Amino acid sequence: MSSRRSRSSNMITEDQINDLVSKLQQLLPEIRHSHRHSDKVSSAKILQETCNYIRSLHREVDDLSERLSELLANTDTAQASIIRNLLLQQ
Repeated sequence: MSSRRSRSSNMITEDQINDLVSKLQQLLPEIRHSHRHSDKVSSAKILQETCNYIRSLHREVDDLSERLSELLANTDTAQASIIRNLLLQQ
C-alpha cells in the first residue's frame, strides 16, 4: 500500500508536463526564432530540439576548451598561470 501511495505522489501531472515543455520551448533559440507564438509546436519536436541544442552546447564547450588549452599552451608561463587562477575562481 505505501509503495502505491509514494508512487502516485511522485507522478507528474499532464499540466506540469505541459508547463515544463513550454519552459523548454522558451529556452530553445531554434524554436523561439522560427515559430510565431500562434504556431503550435509538438512536445515531441520540443524534446527533440532540446536534445539537439544540448548536444550543440556540449560541442561548443568542447571546442572552447580545446581553444583555451591551445591558447594556454602558446602563452608564457606567468600569463598562463594568471588565466588558470582566474578560471579556477569561477
